[in-house]
Amino acid sequence: MALAILNGDWPAGTRLPSELFLTNHYATARMTVNKAIQSLATEGLVERRPKIGTIVTGRARERPVLEIWDAANAVRRDGGHYGYRLLSCGMVPEGSPIRAEHGLEAHAPAIQMLCLHLSNGKPFQLEERLVNVDAAPRITCQPLEDVSPGQWLLAHVPWTEAKHRITARGATPMVAEHLALEEGEACLVVERRTWNEDVPVTFGRFWYPGDDHCLEGRFRPSW
Repeated sequence: MALAILNGDWPAGTRLPSELFLTNHYATARMTVNKAIQSLATEGLVERRPKIGTIVTGRARERPVLEIWDAANAVRRDGGHYGYRLLSCGMVPEGSPIRAEHGLEAHAPAIQMLCLHLSNGKPFQLEERLVNVDAAPRITCQPLEDVSPGQWLLAHVPWTEAKHRITARGATPMVAEHLALEEGEACLVVERRTWNEDVPVTFGRFWYPGDDHCLEGRFRPSW
């Protein structure tokens, strides 16, 4: 479906076929089709309109150079076995300077997490995550020990804008411990913020061992 939208076979304004038709066409489960459409909606490629259906948006031809990456997909794409650990999780205290840093109201509930993603049992990515609970209220009821916050957010919480920042940094003592590195060793660091309209949704800081990681973006002009 995404390919049909991106290559222009389904231009802006096109109404997607019914879920039943797509289920038969792709020979898959209807739940899989529903999740795929939800993913397209989250990415802003389609819009679900009551009593009308699912419509391809005008933003569908505008693709970012850097996509929203998922560690599990990256590991599996390279043929590895993915693993995940939730290292810590807790509410951000009121008055914490983290709130102002990320544009959160003084009393807005927020969750802070630290997660480790593994490839074949070895550290692949260390994730620092902050989530605005007002933008994702159901996250407080999720078993985040089993599903990473990034995967859950992509599947359940819409976003309209994202900002990436990529830097090279030396591993802090905490990062070095979890990524099995020497303190100060080079790391690739990706920071990502997302918003839903004017509401901050989440901030993620992702640390990668610098000696065997790169980021690649493939894109086409929107004209």
